[in-house]
Amino acid sequence: MAGHNKWSKVKRIKGVLDSRRGKLFSRFSKEITVAAKLGGADADFNPRLRTAILSARAQNMPNDNIERALKKATGEGGSATLEEIIYEGYAPGGVALIIEVATDNRNRTAADLRQILSKHHGNLATSGSVSYLFHRRGRILIPEGSAKEDALLEILLEAGGEDMTNEDGYFVILTPPDRLYAVVEALKEAQIEPETAELTFIAQNAISVNDPQTAAQVIHLHDTLEDYEDVMNVFSNFDPPEETTDDQAA
Repeated sequence: MAGHNKWSKVKRIKGVLDSRRGKLFSRFSKEITVAAKLGGADADFNPRLRTAILSARAQNMPNDNIERALKKATGEGGSATLEEIIYEGYAPGGVALIIEVATDNRNRTAADLRQILSKHHGNLATSGSVSYLFHRRGRILIPEGSAKEDALLEILLEAGGEDMTNEDGYFVILTPPDRLYAVVEALKEAQIEPETAELTFIAQNAISVNDPQTAAQVIHLHDTLEDYEDVMNVFSNFDPPEETTDDQAA
């Protein structure tokens, strides 16, 4: 599978299955708010919103949090409207970054991201500078014990899915971007509940960074970006060494 590498596993483990539940819930809230703003707050007629709520509930996000996120999209939450933006940049070692944000102030966010990247030996890039290095795909995670592989493959073929692999106890399904929600709906009709479903960027080719200090700087920058409140997701074409640790970052 193109772009399949150790970094994708690191990201999934640190993102979808992250133990910092407050940060995880914050990201789900932003995705729900953005989805409701763009496609309406009625999940029955908004596949992206339906999928966002499904993923949030799969991670035990309280219903009160989901309702608050929906109210923000309609202005009932008393907060400024969120805007979805994709930034591109570089980490140390020439590693490419795609940064998805949801912000109520694009000037503030751009300035903050520029500062974070500069402080960690990276830089923002112009639109299109690195996006050509990635494929836009839908990605669905299903615990292996909750479905049979043959049944999933049949659903995948009929609903327009693209690929399926086994990874760390999950069936990982990839779809074209415009078929993600159709595949999710087909799975639900078959009584198969995905754990997560999201639009993602998958690197066409991974970059290995052989210098341990530089590799650690890339990981530290990635973690810092993910901790920034406006950031929803960070994607990279970085293939980390097996034993790189954050302690080596300068």
